[in-house]
Amino acid sequence: MLKIKILSLLIISLFSNFCFGQNEKEYREEFTLKIPVDSIQFYQQEVPKSKYFVKEGVLQIFPGENLYVETEISGNKITSMKVVKENLNPAKTIEIKFSQTVEGRKHEQMVLEVKNPFDKELNYDAMMFIVGHDNWMKTSIIPIKPKLMNFEMWNDVIITLVLNNWRIK
Repeated sequence: MLKIKILSLLIISLFSNFCFGQNEKEYREEFTLKIPVDSIQFYQQEVPKSKYFVKEGVLQIFPGENLYVETEISGNKITSMKVVKENLNPAKTIEIKFSQTVEGRKHEQMVLEVKNPFDKELNYDAMMFIVGHDNWMKTSIIPIKPKLMNFEMWNDVIITLVLNNWRIK
């Protein structure tokens, strides 16, 4: 009887690990990025299948992407981050949305929304790659208070953002 209980527990444990492991989303699928610059011109780029985290703790995001970033925390330090398909753990999942607002086929602004699920302030750094430039530019980011959402807005036409140096205080 004890062997059956142990075997059943082992099977349930393996099955639950398999199910939760299926939620991880390491790569974005290839897509065509097309963003309006003005009422006539568009910027277009083929984005290949690529990792969301280009290095440990370094997240790259493109306009139109909505991501759930599940974290592991030890004290005041974020020890791991991964993009997941669904927000199954809201208390430790940062929600990020990067979009462009357009009026009459003309660029208005880029908006980054970041939701802080933690009981502490969330901070990170950002770099942007904008249309018409050939290098990364640092941009300022406002810290996000506990359990709140922050909106960052830029007038530039941003091709992609890199968010890194994540920390909680």
